[in-house]
Amino acid sequence: MIRLNVPFSNEKILSLNVGDIVLINGTIFTARDMAHLFLLDNKIEKLKGAVIYHCGPIINGSEVIAAGPTTSARLSKYTPKLIGDYGIKAIIGKGGMDNSVLNALKGNAVYFSAIGGAAVLYAKTMKVKSVDKLEFGMPEAIWELEVMDFPVILTMDAHGNSMYENVLQKSKGVFLKLINLTP
Repeated sequence: MIRLNVPFSNEKILSLNVGDIVLINGTIFTARDMAHLFLLDNKIEKLKGAVIYHCGPIINGSEVIAAGPTTSARLSKYTPKLIGDYGIKAIIGKGGMDNSVLNALKGNAVYFSAIGGAAVLYAKTMKVKSVDKLEFGMPEAIWELEVMDFPVILTMDAHGNSMYENVLQKSKGVFLKLINLTP
């Protein structure tokens, strides 16, 4: 298990490999669809070099009630530009992202997977620091969260490796063996 403190240096990003289990400590920012669209044309300086969490948390005052990952794939079309414009160092989400994101990560950033269904457990690792764009609604706002020992698995690294691609290729191999079997 690797314990990492935000902000992440390029050296630290490049030392990570697919399959690493990581505990993140420090500031992360939530961003879903509306936030991504906003960030394409507007700048929020504190997001430079940030960790983005694809999450629509449930917040009560300053308490995080639930904060599980949302599916990242639908945000793939915005992500390469955000990595370039903001120098994003890490993305946390669920389900992986496409090859355009994998290419944008090379030498720059990583993608961590969080576990779906663990929203309440994740919330226990978090405290609200601030919120931007609350007018987008609670799940779509950009929440600045302080996390302590936030557990994730590295599934897309800065070397161009993807656990999702590895699983896909192994699954294809098994499938091909199955359809070629004779009774």
